[in-house]
Amino acid sequence: MEPPSGKDSLPVTIEESVLSPARMKLLLLCLGLILVCAQQEENNDVALRNLDISKISGEWYTIILASDVKEKIEENGSMRVFADLIRVLDNSSLYFKLHAKVNGECAELSLVLDETEEDGVYSVNYDGYNVFRLSEFGNPDYIIIYLVNFNKDRPFRTLKLHAREPDVSPELKNEFVEIAQKRGIVKENIIDVTKIDRCSQP
Repeated sequence: MEPPSGKDSLPVTIEESVLSPARMKLLLLCLGLILVCAQQEENNDVALRNLDISKISGEWYTIILASDVKEKIEENGSMRVFADLIRVLDNSSLYFKLHAKVNGECAELSLVLDETEEDGVYSVNYDGYNVFRLSEFGNPDYIIIYLVNFNKDRPFRTLKLHAREPDVSPELKNEFVEIAQKRGIVKENIIDVTKIDRCSQP
């Protein structure tokens, strides 16, 4: 399935993500360290395991958002987006159909995440340069997306819990909160979005 034209989608600007060669080298060094730490933490979490990307296509629901910069996941924040659909493209990139609220109105957002040299790690330009690690959480019906964002202001991290159903058990939510806290995100910066308007999601 090819991504739609996106004429009704929320525009994505990348000019702010253009970096000088020196900043890019520093970014890549920091990024490498972050991903190594994330992989080590993942290995220590029994619930997290490598995701079989071939099984990811289909409908998804955003359950919880967490970030070390809370404003990014609050109302009108750039990372307050809700998953609708994920597809694996022929070139192994991932197509995400998302929704976000813009000025109180729901808008569609389409992103294509490009595969990197590391298994399970993808990148995309959106509000800066982002690197994603996708992990299976307990079973293939739940995934955690660990995102590191580099923009002109300051880097930040975001964790997202997605599920095949509109909601999950309190036990699973608590387990996700513990994982987020292990990654340095305080509980006050973790938002359960199952009780709010997720635009097209029930």
